[in-house]
Amino acid sequence: MATIALVDDDENILTSVSIALEAEGHTVKTFEDGAAALDYINATPPDMIVSDIKMPTMDGMELLRRIRQSSSLPLIFLTSKDEEIDEVLGLTMGADDYVKKPFSQRLLLERVKAVLRRRQASETPTEEEEKKIMRRGELTLDPMRHACTWKGKPVVLTVTEFLILESLAQRPGFVKSRDALMDAAYDDQVYVDDRTIDSHIKRVRKKFRQVDKEFDSIETLYGVGYKYKDAS
Repeated sequence: MATIALVDDDENILTSVSIALEAEGHTVKTFEDGAAALDYINATPPDMIVSDIKMPTMDGMELLRRIRQSSSLPLIFLTSKDEEIDEVLGLTMGADDYVKKPFSQRLLLERVKAVLRRRQASETPTEEEEKKIMRRGELTLDPMRHACTWKGKPVVLTVTEFLILESLAQRPGFVKSRDALMDAAYDDQVYVDDRTIDSHIKRVRKKFRQVDKEFDSIETLYGVGYKYKDAS
């Protein structure tokens, strides 16, 4: 089971969600704002973070921004009904998923389970995957270590970003629809729309261009999907 950092300024949510997660066998560390959570995360990284967006001292967006400077820890946002812009921005910044308030405990538990399953799948490859690191020109993907490099330089990806890129790179030159990328990166029980995949692709491109300004290996085919360009 996982250690989960739960961050929310609502004491009722901290209590109820903690009980639900602990009933599933997880260890939960609770925090009322992002600043306190960040100190803990930097000192003792958990397996996952579940965080509200609007909080005092340090909100969820700033917490995510600081975490993504050095870590790909999975993060699920808790958002209010009127925070659609924040949801899209959060995904663009590298959040793995979001759940709208008010939410059922069962829905949140399913989302947590799905993200943890995706992370485990990327870190615990099959025997065949262990034997073969994927190389596509300047790109190297190591599923066993959840490691990605471009021209020998590390590119830190979230679980979702890694699985999307891996799906594209498996067949260079072939177009992958958004639905196909959703299937590769998300559990069947988790619904995401086209904007979510687009946001992840934008985030992946941005990370690679921080390493190489000329990076253009992910091509958009408008109305169809994406493809990874043929690599020698």
